[in-house]
Amino acid sequence: MLLMIWVNDVFSAPESGRIYRLLVLDSQLGSPYEEVCESMLERLKKYDYEEGKNLHVSFYSAGNDAAKGEAILRSEAHNGHDVVYVGGTTATVAAKHVFLGADQPVVFASPMDPVGIGVIDGFDTPPKSNFTGVCFPVPVKSRFRFIRQLMPDARRFGLIYADMPQLHSYNAWIKEMLAKDPQFKDIEVIFRKVPFAKGEEGDTRMAEIALPIIHELDAQVDLFIKPNDQLGTRRIFAEQIYAHASKPLIGIVKSDVMEDWGAMAVVFPSHSSMGQQAAAMIHEIFEGKSVSRILPQWPARYGYAVDLQKTRRFGVEVPVGLLQLAGENIRK
Repeated sequence: MLLMIWVNDVFSAPESGRIYRLLVLDSQLGSPYEEVCESMLERLKKYDYEEGKNLHVSFYSAGNDAAKGEAILRSEAHNGHDVVYVGGTTATVAAKHVFLGADQPVVFASPMDPVGIGVIDGFDTPPKSNFTGVCFPVPVKSRFRFIRQLMPDARRFGLIYADMPQLHSYNAWIKEMLAKDPQFKDIEVIFRKVPFAKGEEGDTRMAEIALPIIHELDAQVDLFIKPNDQLGTRRIFAEQIYAHASKPLIGIVKSDVMEDWGAMAVVFPSHSSMGQQAAAMIHEIFEGKSVSRILPQWPARYGYAVDLQKTRRFGVEVPVGLLQLAGENIRK
């Protein structure tokens, strides 16, 4: 179970009689973008910003196509939005091309790597421009520590990823950690890439392209880990691995386990936490705070989920401590 505690929120009243304008561009339809956006809007209600009352929201999806997202943002650029909210990597890339360095405040939520995209320099320095927000990943070390607790004898991991240059730094973080951190020096990750496919069905096409790579790696690795990209956040890729591999999959989103997408276990970022964090930033901008004074953030909350049917299938004994962390997020 995820416990949400917010002790630093200040619920000051919006300016009376004013209509606040929020432009929302999600990378594509479905999970995780819809959940994060819904959480953001619900949190804004607690700050007293509500559609039909004092908040006007324009919703769009980029269809996993940055060029399409860019065209949407350009068409809306002169409509006087107080904040542009972008959900996911593709939408953040589109916003970078349109708004980076402009006066328009932009808040991102759930892009895989905003540093690699180039909209921020890091999470410990003030924003360099007009972008701030909340990234998606569980930190690499936390994810690998979880895998080590679950499968302490696993040494070779297979990671198939979409070839999106702005996401390559996540893989670089893994390589740097394996090279420098002695607790993971015995682990090898075998990386394989597939071409990035645009459109709402792009994840299906990428998963199909990945099928022969899944067969190739299955004989070489102890487990598969989902990539930190659009391919990883969707259902079809997890289903492909579960259907065609003899090794378990460690997921990246809660649905990988709890909606039976195919993963054996996952440590995942809280979608509601990301939405709430983004809402707090939007609220501050509505109140007049400069983006340059709002530090970007990692997700504040993580959760754990385990599928005991799959752990039995793969002969994995789950430590009691991980089961306690998972709480009600256990499939039996």
